[in-house]
Amino acid sequence: MYHFKATMATARRILRQLSHDHRSVALIFLVPVILMSLLFWLYIDLEAVFDRIAPALLGIFPFTIMFLITSITTLRERTNGTLERVLVTPVAKLDIILGYTIAFGLLAVAQSLVASFVAIFLLGMDVAGPEWFVIFIALINALLGTAFGIFVSAFARTEFQAVQFMPALIFPQFLVCGLLLPLDQMPAVLESIAYCLPLTYAVDALQRVVVETDLSNEAWRDVWVVLAFIVGAVVLGAATLRRRSK
Repeated sequence: MYHFKATMATARRILRQLSHDHRSVALIFLVPVILMSLLFWLYIDLEAVFDRIAPALLGIFPFTIMFLITSITTLRERTNGTLERVLVTPVAKLDIILGYTIAFGLLAVAQSLVASFVAIFLLGMDVAGPEWFVIFIALINALLGTAFGIFVSAFARTEFQAVQFMPALIFPQFLVCGLLLPLDQMPAVLESIAYCLPLTYAVDALQRVVVETDLSNEAWRDVWVVLAFIVGAVVLGAATLRRRSK
């Protein structure tokens, strides 16, 4: 049975712990801003190129960073015995997973707002479509990274193993998401695989807002697909949560 109080207690505990981890806080809030600033500097004389690729990377950076932070933090909860002590109480596994999701989700919201504000208002990133949609996609990408991080933490024994999931799950999506090469120019097999990966739809939505003044049905389709992946990852995270560590 779901208990709202248990969920919120878990969320508060995670946020308290992270507030004392200054390196993680810096990674969450400073790294996306630094990366976007470096990208702007790289293309300082090629504003059109910056405007074309920056929105997509504004989605990829939060996704990657939140995946890393969430997977490592959740795994740390497992290895130090905190999660096991909580699970021997009458608290449902869904309470724990939703608590993690809320805590990291709040951080994802703040991270996306900060990175988007810097990219749009300080670095002058220009898009044809509504700027709020860019911020919204960056937010759900960060939430996607959070959900995936919680899910994959069940399959790692150490923090190093959690980091190893990045080249296995993140880098292939980056290569075939449509940022480096349009999907219709890829080999048929890779194109088919790309349409099964969430980052493809997130990047597609951000690429559409660069050139479309009005949001198309395809852009909203991309949003719903990414949200479906988030829900699926949260459900799988609850299903794979073990009562006892091995």
